[in-house]
Amino acid sequence: MSISCIRVLFCTSVLAMSADAALADYTLNILHNNDWHSRIESINKHDSTCSSAEEQKNECFGGAARLKAAIDARRKALDGKNVLALNAGDNFQGSLFYNTYKGAAEAEFMNLMKFDAMTIGNHEFDDGEDGLGAFIGKVDFPIVSANVRPDIKSALNGKIKPYLIKEVGGQKIAIVGAVANDTAELASPGQKVTIAEDVATIAAAVEEVTKQGVNKVIALTHVGYPRDMAAIAKIPNVDVVVGGHSHTFLSNSDPKAEGPYPTLVDNPGGYHVPVVQAKSYGKYLGEFTVTFDDTGKPLSAKGDPILLDSSIKADEVVLARVKELAKPIEELKNKVIASSVGPIEGSREICRVAECTMGNLVADAMLDRVKGQGTTIAIMNGGGLRASIDAGDVTMGEVLTVLPFQNTLSTFQLKGADVKAALEHGVSQVDEGGGRFPQVAGLKYSFDKSKPAGQRINSVEVGSGNAWKPLDPAATYGVVANNFTRGGGDGYKVFATNAINAYDYGPSLEQVVIDYLAKNQPYKPYTDGRIKAVAMPAVTKAPEAQALDPAVTGTAKPAEPAQAAKPAAPVKPAETAKTAEVAKPAAPMQATKPVAQAKPAKPVQAAKPATPAKPDEKAKTAEVAKPAKPMQTTKPVAQAKPAKPVQAAKPAAPAKPDEKAKTAEVAKTAKVAKPAKPMQATKAVAPAKSVKPMQATKPAAAKPVKPMQPAKSIATTKPTTPIKPVKPMQAAKPTAPAKPAKAAKPVAPVKMTQKTKPAVAEVHIIKAGDTYWDLAARFYGNPTEWRKLRAANKYHPRRLPIGGTITVPARTVPAK
Repeated sequence: MSISCIRVLFCTSVLAMSADAALADYTLNILHNNDWHSRIESINKHDSTCSSAEEQKNECFGGAARLKAAIDARRKALDGKNVLALNAGDNFQGSLFYNTYKGAAEAEFMNLMKFDAMTIGNHEFDDGEDGLGAFIGKVDFPIVSANVRPDIKSALNGKIKPYLIKEVGGQKIAIVGAVANDTAELASPGQKVTIAEDVATIAAAVEEVTKQGVNKVIALTHVGYPRDMAAIAKIPNVDVVVGGHSHTFLSNSDPKAEGPYPTLVDNPGGYHVPVVQAKSYGKYLGEFTVTFDDTGKPLSAKGDPILLDSSIKADEVVLARVKELAKPIEELKNKVIASSVGPIEGSREICRVAECTMGNLVADAMLDRVKGQGTTIAIMNGGGLRASIDAGDVTMGEVLTVLPFQNTLSTFQLKGADVKAALEHGVSQVDEGGGRFPQVAGLKYSFDKSKPAGQRINSVEVGSGNAWKPLDPAATYGVVANNFTRGGGDGYKVFATNAINAYDYGPSLEQVVIDYLAKNQPYKPYTDGRIKAVAMPAVTKAPEAQALDPAVTGTAKPAEPAQAAKPAAPVKPAETAKTAEVAKPAAPMQATKPVAQAKPAKPVQAAKPATPAKPDEKAKTAEVAKPAKPMQTTKPVAQAKPAKPVQAAKPAAPAKPDEKAKTAEVAKTAKVAKPAKPMQATKAVAPAKSVKPMQATKPAAAKPVKPMQPAKSIATTKPTTPIKPVKPMQAAKPTAPAKPAKAAKPVAPVKMTQKTKPAVAEVHIIKAGDTYWDLAARFYGNPTEWRKLRAANKYHPRRLPIGGTITVPARTVPAK
């Protein structure tokens, strides 16, 4: 065959080989599964635990009892034939069964299924080598992985073989295992376990078994479907690849499949290697048949995965045992994991149309979990939030009710244009309360639902240090979402098609939120205006400018306000409840009194007033007016001559009927404006430097709006270094150079401790809550140097074991 089998064989995936090689055919039937992820109970269409009501409606799949029954049924049907049952790893993590039994339940049921071999998945290292060692001690079948290399002091020493040679029907079959090369980044194998390169170690093992006279080799891998095809299937003398890790669905009949089952890949040896995977969570049992020639090379391969739906009757003995093991889990659901000072709003009526406190909690937790990995934006679909939580004690069961889908964190990169496209998609069904509505962190946006879908996003800003900057369409941003939307769920196709460097199998979303609540208790629910539904022409009163990092215990005093625009008309309560729908402020209005004895600052050139709109025309949405150029503050000059007032411009002619009303702009001023007090800072310099004016809020005569309670932050510590003063607002007449305002507490940016960098390497004992980010801030005075800590230590940034030790490389340059 001259065309690559990867692209063509979609129907029966049968290899048509030369007839003269079929003199001594050997047929092997392979049953397999992968990425079970502790789905001991049956699952529903969302891959979460099936309810009794769903069971009665025959809407459930998989589960240990159904998987055991399916394997037994296929073995019986293939009685007298050559059969292998293989497991491709990642049986740990994903349900409360794992949280409760730490692999013991999985081991018990897998023993009953009588697997012939299993390879290790990255999640088998989630609890370190000790967790995996305990599991291996309980199972009755061999564990194989050629590239897992424990040292002599490891708990895994002697427990993992690179390969297994098993005789089936008079023929020797070699089964060689391997796990993903980046397992040390994804889990916690520890310093006593090395993960070697997969291709080299598999090739070495294949060469070894070939010397022993074995000519049929199965690579049992947990490296992902793309790598299986691109690299593993091309290793000389590898004949079959049974894989896992990427949760890939292959099928010859389902149009949603990512490829044919099996997928056939050209090997440099002149034959074709069948590659298979059976999706995940026990929803399917893979089954295919391979026929080998007398040299051990595959002649044909055919099959299809079996859907484990209600047509597969569950094994009654296993089902009873599952129910027995589930009883303590009910107690776990009642475990108090944190407390909240107020209710956390997660209702669909709110979270699918506007910013909500539950959306902020979940998005903040997601971003906090991956903050040390260059990720700056979190997007969570509002439809994934299924309940609210009352004030007081928060139980694990309540969190699981809010997040019942057992999703995992997905990290990836997107261009700024794609981020905006995702937000446009997210607000496209806001009128219908669609579940795609985007709750966010590390980002804020405004939208106008009166505009057509696809044109509703008015502005998008992303966090940059301690400030907000407009989204750059050409820039690449690190994003975290859940694996459902990353795979295109809720219509987020841009995530599925345009994501770069995606990894979909991070920690479970509910565990991420549980950990975040425990770390930040008592939790204070809040909204901070990160999502704004733009109203009609007017704007609401705005609080003082907020910093990016909202993790503060108090709020700063507001700056002296200038004139504000009229408040916006109220929006329907169902769309705005418990959100901070704060519109951006208009520019200050025209000054009135000329000033005598004005200092030589240049007057600000104000814009002409906008033309009024006709009553039946929609006004443009209230967006932030561009600030005027800052006044040139100089050193005081004795006996400066007074500035001549500028003549105000005449008002413009009324707008034509077909023109939309322009947003209110500032008329040309006739006087020199007096600079307002700059926003709070830690230290000020006199005379004040020329700075960009802030957006005005209210007239000086009016009281400033009480600021919203700021959000909890991505960063967790306060700086000790000063920050530059926020740039002053336009206001009325100066009589002297601008004087800096009294400094206030900064709004919790990243901690930049003025500690001298260590002159020699230090050892730090890991404590609860430690991250490389925070430790870099502590030891180097700069959290962005966390990668130096990562490079010097094997621990994954998300999995720093409490009580473990971290080496802090020496730095001799003092922190500035």
